[in-house]
Amino acid sequence: MTNTDLERAQTLITSIPDYPQPGVNFRDISPLIADGPALRAVTEALIAPFEGQFDIVGGLEARGFLFAGTIAAMTGVGILPIRKAGKLPRPAAAVSYSLEYGTATIEGPDVLKEGERVLLVDDILATGGTLSAAQALVKELGAEVVGSAVVLELTALGGRSLTGEVHTVFAD
Repeated sequence: MTNTDLERAQTLITSIPDYPQPGVNFRDISPLIADGPALRAVTEALIAPFEGQFDIVGGLEARGFLFAGTIAAMTGVGILPIRKAGKLPRPAAAVSYSLEYGTATIEGPDVLKEGERVLLVDDILATGGTLSAAQALVKELGAEVVGSAVVLELTALGGRSLTGEVHTVFAD
């Protein structure tokens, strides 16, 4: 991976104004994940600070799953799917949180071992509600969060006030 690879990857993230509602500037990572070299560069950058420190990677629904899958494949670990409420047949734990426009709940399956080290991954850190809830969920499941990583942080939205330290590949 080179800085040029990451710079090019960043240019593939597009903005879609007023989606999913007026006033929201949606960041679309579809062009980035469709480009193999860009996806690899971003995945390597997500992993870099945490190499050898995690036993499983927790992917937040839905786009966090994409990066969790590539990280798991590259590092030989498994995936903890962190899902929206009602998507798992037997959730082991659930955490509710506030969104910009309501509330939501995430759930996790009973697949973690006591003390297992989890790297949490998502595509975008906005207000921090989802990632903060995922951190609490992992702890409730008896595991340890060794780090949280995102592709893009929307710094103006102040998500770190809820999540604490987060490794970001790109900031906007």
